[in-house]
Amino acid sequence: MSDDGYVRLSGLDHAFLHFETPPTYMHVALTAIFDGGSLARPDGGIDIERVRRHVASRLHLLPRYRQRLHFVPVTGDPVWVDDDAFDLDLHVRHSHLPCPGTDQQLKSLIARLLERPLDRRRPLWEMYFVEGLPGNRFAMLCKVHHCMVDGIAGIELLAALLSPVAETRIEAPRPWTPRPVPPASQLLRDELRRRTDASLGLLRALPEVVASSGGAAAARLSSLAGFLGAGVRNAADTPFNGPVGPHRRVEWLEFDLAEMKEVKKRLGGTLNDVVLATVAGAVRRYLTQHGAGCDGEFRALIPVSTRTVDERGGGNRVSAWLAPLPLEDARPLERFAAIRRLTAAYRDNHEERGAEVLTETAEWTTALPLAAAVRLISRSKAFNVVVTNVPGPPVPFYLLDAQMVAGYPHVPLFQNQGLGIALLSYGGRFSYGLVGEWDLLPDIERLGVAIEAAYGELRAAAGVAAPGTAATRGRLKRVAAA
Repeated sequence: MSDDGYVRLSGLDHAFLHFETPPTYMHVALTAIFDGGSLARPDGGIDIERVRRHVASRLHLLPRYRQRLHFVPVTGDPVWVDDDAFDLDLHVRHSHLPCPGTDQQLKSLIARLLERPLDRRRPLWEMYFVEGLPGNRFAMLCKVHHCMVDGIAGIELLAALLSPVAETRIEAPRPWTPRPVPPASQLLRDELRRRTDASLGLLRALPEVVASSGGAAAARLSSLAGFLGAGVRNAADTPFNGPVGPHRRVEWLEFDLAEMKEVKKRLGGTLNDVVLATVAGAVRRYLTQHGAGCDGEFRALIPVSTRTVDERGGGNRVSAWLAPLPLEDARPLERFAAIRRLTAAYRDNHEERGAEVLTETAEWTTALPLAAAVRLISRSKAFNVVVTNVPGPPVPFYLLDAQMVAGYPHVPLFQNQGLGIALLSYGGRFSYGLVGEWDLLPDIERLGVAIEAAYGELRAAAGVAAPGTAATRGRLKRVAAA
């Protein structure tokens, strides 16, 4: 925490504020399902006051959760300052389904809650606790603005709120006194000094960088040119790429993580290759069912973490690939091999460096060049879908003694991008969270079935036997019917 009474947003964090428009709100989210534990009431509800007391007891681990945005005069750069009007009740909300609520009713409620933008006058997060699920369960929807976290940081925040062991005792909240907002003159003076120091440091280091690592610099500039070049070329036309409105649909599904790792082991490559091959096969199947062709290159925006092992805390440490997916090939093994070659080449060539150069530029100027570049990419339909994969904890987490039994992530949509796919591994399961624009993906559940079918094809091609649980047999019947 800064001793100056404020913390400056990084260039990339600032950029996510620029990306946000009324129909394309920039919060990331997670729907978590919990067994009731001692939080469950006999009438099927949950003890929301105990939940609030527990969240209050953990806020010292989440300093950004009691800070709001403030802006430097003249330059307009955003900083975090303590919220002297912080009210936990505005952030921890209580909702319910008609008991016993169905899975589809929960998805509809989650979609409506995702449509509500976060209030920039307050700390940029909300939690909704939803009671009324069958089996004495409840759901938690956690929304956090992307300017605060990326996927990895989001899991760290979840770990601060939850615990790897069941417990019932709630600690007393630690005392907290908000620091006063620094004077406007101090904020402006500090920002002008920072920019001057950053620019002078860059100029002083430039001759040495050119002399000692000209090849590396050339490679980074080449990556930048490639990233921007892909960004101004339109991706394929599909039914789910068009003007994005404010309303959403959600779908989720999950697979056995050990089984997916066995598929990866038999085919080579990575777990992410399995995901991308599955997504490519599912999109091909979905477009075929709708009689839609794929005229052009179908491209995925794939976030790539740049966070080091030692880096902790919020904020974004992420770059991206713009990668074409092979929709033209109907054969699952050939599709997987093509993706494996593509991702290996991207890793070898450090393809994410192009986006990194943009974010680094924002550190010594402003985030405007980065925001302008991404807005250009969004408007030019440079990618069709976002596919992001976040590794979660391998062991169960608990909210007090209520065990989290499933977690489904949600990503925001950009302009002209009506589908977002987020993935999370947790407790031996691997979950897909789909977010679709209301009009562009009216049958998002069919895409979920297509994902199940595409993964089943890949699993069978790898020689991995289908699981035999009753739930999976029911799922496979839906796939066959589709």
